[in-house]
Amino acid sequence: MFTGIIEELGSVRSIEERGENARIVISAHVVTEGTNHGDSISVNGVCLTALDIHPDSFAADVSRETLLRSTLGNLKPGAPVNLERAVTPATRLGGHIVQGHVDARGQFAGLEDHGESWTIRIAYPKEIARYLVFKGSVAVEGISLTISALTDDYFEVAIIPKTWQVTNLSHLKPGDGVNLEVDVIGKYVERLLGNNASH
Repeated sequence: MFTGIIEELGSVRSIEERGENARIVISAHVVTEGTNHGDSISVNGVCLTALDIHPDSFAADVSRETLLRSTLGNLKPGAPVNLERAVTPATRLGGHIVQGHVDARGQFAGLEDHGESWTIRIAYPKEIARYLVFKGSVAVEGISLTISALTDDYFEVAIIPKTWQVTNLSHLKPGDGVNLEVDVIGKYVERLLGNNASH
C-alpha cells in the first residue's frame, strides 16, 4: 500500500525484454535506502517488487499483464519515473490509500500555467467514470491528486510547485499515456451495495 506522495523522481536505466515480460532497472538513491529484496516500490503508480538493490538502483520484473495494463511498457531508458516506497505502520498517510494497481490508462490532454501553479487535464476511459467524483481522490502516475473539475471525457487536477518539481508531470507532453488508479473505497462501496441489492 502507498500514500501517493512521491519520494523521488528516478529514471529508467534499462529495460530488458524477457519473453512477454520485462526486467526494468531504475536509477534511484532515496527509495533504495532501507529497502530489502522483495519489498514493494511504486513506479509511476505500479506496485513492483524490488530486486537486485544497490545504493543507486534497483531492478524489478514486470509481467505481461502489467505491461499491457499500464504505461510501463512504453518507457525508454532515461525516462523519469515517480517512486514511492510502501507504507509502514509509522508512515503518515499524507495522500490517500493507493494500492499500486492500475485501473486504466489515461491520456495527458494539456495544462494551464498559472505562474506558481498548474492545472492539468487528463482524458480518461469510460470504464472508470463511475469512480471519479468532483473533489475526490485519484492517483495519476502514482501521485495522489484531488479532482478539481470533472466532465464526461476528462478531469482536471491542480498542481502545486512541490509536486511539479518532484514528479514526472512536468515532463509530460499532450497525448502521453498516464497510469490511473481510482480511489479503492469507491470500488468497495459499489461492491457492497451490489451485494446488498441482490439480497
